[in-house]
Amino acid sequence: MAHYQQRGSIPPKRHTRHGRPEGGICYEELMGEEGFVSNSALLYHRRPPSAIVDARAWELGRQLRQPNRPLLARHLRLHELFPGKEWKALDAVTGRRVVLGNDDVRISYVACGAPSPLYRDAIGDECVFVEGGNGLLETAFGPVGLGPGDYAVIPRGTLHRIVPSSNEALRLYCIESSGHIAPPKRYLSRFGQFLEHSPYCERDLRPPGDPPDGGGEPAEVYVKHRAPVPGGVGGSIHVMASHPFDVVGWDGCLYPYAFNVADFEPITGRVHQPPPAHQVFEGPRFVICNFVPRKVDYHPGAIPVPYYHSNVDSDEVMFYSGGEYRARSGSGIGPGSVSLHPAGFVHGPQAGAYESSTGTEAVDELAVMIDAHRPLELGEGGLSCEDPGYAWSWAGGRAPERR
Repeated sequence: MAHYQQRGSIPPKRHTRHGRPEGGICYEELMGEEGFVSNSALLYHRRPPSAIVDARAWELGRQLRQPNRPLLARHLRLHELFPGKEWKALDAVTGRRVVLGNDDVRISYVACGAPSPLYRDAIGDECVFVEGGNGLLETAFGPVGLGPGDYAVIPRGTLHRIVPSSNEALRLYCIESSGHIAPPKRYLSRFGQFLEHSPYCERDLRPPGDPPDGGGEPAEVYVKHRAPVPGGVGGSIHVMASHPFDVVGWDGCLYPYAFNVADFEPITGRVHQPPPAHQVFEGPRFVICNFVPRKVDYHPGAIPVPYYHSNVDSDEVMFYSGGEYRARSGSGIGPGSVSLHPAGFVHGPQAGAYESSTGTEAVDELAVMIDAHRPLELGEGGLSCEDPGYAWSWAGGRAPERR
């Protein structure tokens, strides 16, 4: 996303001497994608950003996934993962529980009340959706405020932490990519500007504020990285010689930002619009869509709920964040639920929802959808909060008899 930003103090020419306010020179860090032939940012540190004094393994735990066999539609109740007040002691990084995933995208969920450690994902970009609560995304680039309905898009390698800022749980639906997450290419000009038909634009994005001025004390950084282990995800902890939030200025087209789902302008039509009309981001072999409150189909014979459909090329995951998703009425799905409808499974409205939707003029729903082009497996978190009767709900909830 080539949308240039500049913060703090930078020299007039790249890769030239830049003095620190207190004396001495700054240390450049060029953060670049795709071997430095794509978007990049140039950060100016008070101290060398690669100076570490210790390192140890970070045992991530609970990363194994289980294939979806036998092939079934699944309903996962994420709010059951963090009962009572245990969320108060958890943070947004180490408290995550893996729900679904494959080698392209990993989906996890956390309810937290404590500040996270300093963290960087060296595997890919992250897109964190705020289901509820408020917080602050602190980054080396500067802070980004977070609230309900926000997406926080955090580029690979960005040093950050998430700090809850209210007395309620900060509930985060975390989408971790193996590559980069960006707006769909069809929304952008060949130079990277949002086009007129896009459902959102540059004005809707909230880039970081002024860069922080960290102290000189050592600091631990938790790093998630590639590793030759099951799931391909490893962890390390680097002890930095000094706090890495020491940037005096930066500029470029690569940085974290927030976008609120309320600023997504839904595309509607006389008849039901297909899922690509709701797309908000894309990643390698997956897409992210959102279904927001909107007026619906206005053809006199339109059926507003989705038609029955078969995902021949992808597994569909829906996270229901708010309102009532009419197509799932009567299935037990509500806010905090995730549904998985895999390729090879024909799905659509629950019994009665298809017929009863006729004449509906508007819907009040909020859901985040991921279509993954390779099969999704069940993580530890997903397996521990599954509704075992969901697959049979289209047939009146009658579970099969086992002989």
